[in-house]
Amino acid sequence: MSVRTLCLAILNFGDATGYEIRKLSTEGRYGYFVDASFGSIYPALARLEADGLVTVREEAQSGKPSRKVYSITEAGRAAFIAALSETPAPDTFRSPFLLVAMCADLVSPQTIRSAIDHRMQNLHDELAKLDGIAQECGHEPTNFILDYGRHCIRQDIAFLAENRARLETLDQHTAAALPAAAE
Repeated sequence: MSVRTLCLAILNFGDATGYEIRKLSTEGRYGYFVDASFGSIYPALARLEADGLVTVREEAQSGKPSRKVYSITEAGRAAFIAALSETPAPDTFRSPFLLVAMCADLVSPQTIRSAIDHRMQNLHDELAKLDGIAQECGHEPTNFILDYGRHCIRQDIAFLAENRARLETLDQHTAAALPAAAE
């Protein structure tokens, strides 16, 4: 899925400014789908407008510059549905924690404990965020993905709690058994 499709998804649920789209896609409920940076959203919106998939209107604000409000067009809705109909790409998952875990035999047990504790805190924070979204949501497909996300996070927490000793008690001399890097 592209930033372009993400913008159409947000606008499918209602008109929004570029700032609102950026906030929803980087910090809000749409931040789970596509890695959308500040610098990618506005060019995507400009392209969507040029392609006739969204319209933009300016709204005056008292004491502030006018704001641009984007709306999806019927052609945009059709393009969005067509994008949803494509087979999704595999999910992308990146985790700095997993790099630390992979190299656990190179660092102190305290470093590993700290990394696991930090990861578990992040997971609990994310779970609380999803719980908050679920409390204000009445959209059944969104509730499905919230339940799915919460299930995955609970499984991550349980796995770390049950298996943390596997990393915390590693013998650091196993690092010597690793093959040398090619020169």
